[in-house]
Amino acid sequence: MKLVIRICLVVLLIGSQSCKPKKVIGEGTVDEKLEVTKIIKNHYANALDFKTIGGKVKISYDDGLASQSFTVNLRMEKDKAIWMSESILGVVKAYITPNGVSFYNKLDNTYFEGDFAYLSKLLGTEVDFDKLQRILVGEAILDLNKGKYTNTVVDNRYQLKPTAMTGMVKYLFQIEPKYYKIALQQLAQPAEGRTSAISYSSYQEVDGQSFPNKLQIKVDEPDGITTIDVEYKNIKFNEQLSFPYNIPSGYTPITLD
Repeated sequence: MKLVIRICLVVLLIGSQSCKPKKVIGEGTVDEKLEVTKIIKNHYANALDFKTIGGKVKISYDDGLASQSFTVNLRMEKDKAIWMSESILGVVKAYITPNGVSFYNKLDNTYFEGDFAYLSKLLGTEVDFDKLQRILVGEAILDLNKGKYTNTVVDNRYQLKPTAMTGMVKYLFQIEPKYYKIALQQLAQPAEGRTSAISYSSYQEVDGQSFPNKLQIKVDEPDGITTIDVEYKNIKFNEQLSFPYNIPSGYTPITLD
């Protein structure tokens, strides 16, 4: 079950009462004359408008040594909470808020409570609740309005790179031309030989809005490659959801390396 817990945490690297229709719909083909500022504007014009999200997530995990597939129930409340529960027996539950990360495991009576340091270490960049939420809904992990970018067309996508690379992490973003959602966001740490890529192979329309259908998280580092494939199912917006989470008494706290 430690493997299940790790997978759930990596996947978490994841309003108004009603959904607004998309403001921008492209033709599905890039416009090579479109300015970077317009590409970024379109991306945020299509930001997901929601109060809650509910559904299921099918997860397949492979680190070269072990592989596993399972399904979890997912519930989100915008800017407040991300809740996950293993869907068959509910033996592992995770609860993420802006204040930190928590989960417990009924099979070995253990629990974890802490900050976002473990997830930040996995991705190779500082992670907080807002960034997790953006990743899960197909939006850029960085605020693109705060930087300057060059644009090239790659595989019928707008590829944005910062004009000035600062710090130890190099970023790259690809935006698909139909919904102007993220197709790929990549974080590279050349000094450590690590590259983390989050790719979105397709989007689905739910209540007039675009939401990821499938995404893949791939972490390539010197000691191996970890690949996690995620498929969303039965996604619904703005239903009344509960977030039941209480760590049972007598459970033993654990740490994450």
